[in-house]
Amino acid sequence: MNLEKVVFGFFVLLAATLNFGYVIGEIDNAHLHNVYELYAAVAVNIIATILKFGDRTQIGAVHLATSLVASIQLIIAALVWIWASHVDPAGLTDQHMASVVSIAAGALLANFVSVILLVVETVSYRRR
Repeated sequence: MNLEKVVFGFFVLLAATLNFGYVIGEIDNAHLHNVYELYAAVAVNIIATILKFGDRTQIGAVHLATSLVASIQLIIAALVWIWASHVDPAGLTDQHMASVVSIAAGALLANFVSVILLVVETVSYRRR
């Protein structure tokens, strides 16, 4: 068993599940979307992105691209939340929350693609 592959798979799946857990719920209801879960998703996605830097294969490049997309979108979602909560005089409105969750949902799609790539890579490795 390759410990590096275990750690890599762990962070790819953890990134996807944290993101999924954050996105679930009514899109504009701030009570259903915990800010700490969003921050955890950002942190784990950044770690997953860093882990993908060493792979020089074509599938590794696509892995890195999906992870960069997810991390950037989650960072933007967190920045929108921070701006709405601390800068906007109206505070965190339903419209702000819908924007944050929809941006995080885009990151979720990128995370799903990354998980699919991980499964495809694992299946093709077995056939070698």
